[in-house]
Amino acid sequence: MTKRRNLLSRRQASALLGGLGLAVAASGPAAAAEGQLRIAKQFGIVYLLLNVTEDQKLIEKHGQAAGIDIKVDYVQLSGGSAVNDALLSGSIDIASAGVGPLFTLWDRTRGRQNVKGVASLGNFPYYLVSNRPDVKSIADFTDKDRIALPAVGVSVQARILQWASAKLWGDKDFAKLDKISVAVPHPEAAAAIIKGGTEISGHFGNPPFQEQELAENPNARIVLNSYDVQGGPASSTVLYATEKFYKDSPKTYQAFVDALAEAAKFITANPDKAADIYLKATGSKIDRDLLLKVIKNPEVTFKIEPQNTLGLGQFMHRVGAIKNEPKTLGDYFFVSPRITAGS
Repeated sequence: MTKRRNLLSRRQASALLGGLGLAVAASGPAAAAEGQLRIAKQFGIVYLLLNVTEDQKLIEKHGQAAGIDIKVDYVQLSGGSAVNDALLSGSIDIASAGVGPLFTLWDRTRGRQNVKGVASLGNFPYYLVSNRPDVKSIADFTDKDRIALPAVGVSVQARILQWASAKLWGDKDFAKLDKISVAVPHPEAAAAIIKGGTEISGHFGNPPFQEQELAENPNARIVLNSYDVQGGPASSTVLYATEKFYKDSPKTYQAFVDALAEAAKFITANPDKAADIYLKATGSKIDRDLLLKVIKNPEVTFKIEPQNTLGLGQFMHRVGAIKNEPKTLGDYFFVSPRITAGS
């Protein structure tokens, strides 16, 4: 049986253990037993694999094939910090967030909870969109601007923005734009860009919010494409878990990964059905044709093998954002036959 929980803010999630530092130090409750699965999801079509998995009850299907009944609970959160806090507090078993938050947690939990990646949610280009006509690159933002993103300094959008800043101004100024960044959930940030007239003049978002902004505000333009910073198509959003869950719930874990793989094939083969599932699951008012355009975008790939993720982790290590340097995919992803071809 699938349940939903209400949205938790970053402040609420952080309160579970008083923030990331305390969460890492604490042992936390035991992970859910075999046959139970609590999954965090966020906003946007980058989480379509989870929407399809939930709608088609694919985890339950693969669990039954393995001889277990799996109770699945989906938790709606916003921002990598809230997701990380929920994972470390034992409130969820599977986290879904950017690869930046994964590297942060992988680094901070080594020798403790040993958090690692489970699978990718696919490759999507993320756009930094501005509604200010004279902003043509990140160099044009001023102290009067505000750039909305899911979590300042730690979300994948924030990390990619830092990486772009380092390429432009040098590593010593990698965090230059953090001071004008603000944490705002994607739906609210998109509304601000579309409407205009607020202090938010930039939004580093994800599909379909970025496409809505470009379609509905004639002044909106792409200032930065994540693929340009990452060196090509990349898996910016991933799923991750603790080592305890990986080891203690092997059948549930495998059923989850198999369900994701089936969902990826379903979306590729049935984009129209996938679009309808997204609209039903999220209640989004996005134009269906625009949604299909996102799903069918040749730059978008639905697959669970991570691609082109290592570079961000190495950048984060280079500027001191993480202490440990990832050198191979196996350093920060659990071993699984379905993701061995990843990078």
